Amino acid sequence: MEDEVRSFGLKVPLLDLQAQYASIRGDVLAAMTRVCDTQQFILGPEVEQLEGELGSALGVRAAIGVSSGTDALLVAMMALGIGPGDEVITPTFSFFATAGCVSRLGARPVFVDVDPDTLMIDAAAVRAALSPRTRAIVPVHLFGLCADMDPILEAARPGGVAVVEDAAQALGATYKGRAAGALGTVACFSFFPSKNLGAYGDAGVVTTEDEALARRVRLLRMHGAEPKYHHREVGGNFRLDALQAAVLRVKLPHLARWNEQRRANAARYRLLFERFGLLDRVRLPAEPPGRTHIYHQYVVRVPNRDAVRQHLATRQVGTDVYYPVPFHRQECFASLAHPADAFPHADAAAAEVLALPIYPELTADQQEHVVRSIGEALA
Repeated sequence: MEDEVRSFGLKVPLLDLQAQYASIRGDVLAAMTRVCDTQQFILGPEVEQLEGELGSALGVRAAIGVSSGTDALLVAMMALGIGPGDEVITPTFSFFATAGCVSRLGARPVFVDVDPDTLMIDAAAVRAALSPRTRAIVPVHLFGLCADMDPILEAARPGGVAVVEDAAQALGATYKGRAAGALGTVACFSFFPSKNLGAYGDAGVVTTEDEALARRVRLLRMHGAEPKYHHREVGGNFRLDALQAAVLRVKLPHLARWNEQRRANAARYRLLFERFGLLDRVRLPAEPPGRTHIYHQYVVRVPNRDAVRQHLATRQVGTDVYYPVPFHRQECFASLAHPADAFPHADAAAAEVLALPIYPELTADQQEHVVRSIGEALA
């Protein structure tokens, strides 16, 4: 009874960026003032320093700042020469940009199902989907956990197929001791404000060990101009703003601690779900051996998901659904004509997934309120 009284009236947003900002406000404002004093807002030294710091943190030769995570995927595929007649294998369960960028280049996205435990791209399905037209595989490191990369890289190697890591949600995650973003041919990160390392607007980065590929990405992010006003090919406007780079440079030294706080919150959730006797009804996120999860999202699976979510809303608990409609059920991909039962694991996930609050500043009382409220909904 005492616990119920203590949790009554608690509000638990899905994400509280105000709390993070309060802890670094002075440093952020100083960094933004520094950029404003220079009046150099596009690329420049601030972006170059961020690129160097990210490259060192990830252990990669090249990090190229770009305008968003979506543009990171787009320019990486452009740099690989992907276009009409090509096929790119992607999981059918991900954020839309994973497949949308393939279509924007005139290539054909080839959807495969996901592993039912991790909701990551299924390596066996990837092998079955390979064809002479396959130019790339896009494993998505979903919710902060790396995909199982070794079998994907092994499948790609004989045909010289590029592996494009969609690491938008996984900065700081590791796979067998190596960082997400240092595993494939090229990798793409997002710094959307809600990410573990979030900008104050859109921003992204492309990472690669391939210096020739890095040069192409840098060329293409500036309309393909080299030298200025001379264009051998058409690129895009994918440049990173200096203000965003300055904000990210303030935040980057805090990222490891923030990620550990998320991991601690995930561990507390597991204890709470066990304490409330819910492990038989709530499926918790998987963290396979050899992989470090940084919990960009804490996504559980529950029966009657929409009813549970509605009950949580009445208890002032913020949630979201990532993702309710897999790619194979999106209207814009209807022409690919997949059988209704082609991707059962993705369909099951879309009906059950529910993201719970996991941000670093989340308190133990707030987490207990979340789990207690789920228990009420499932009673």
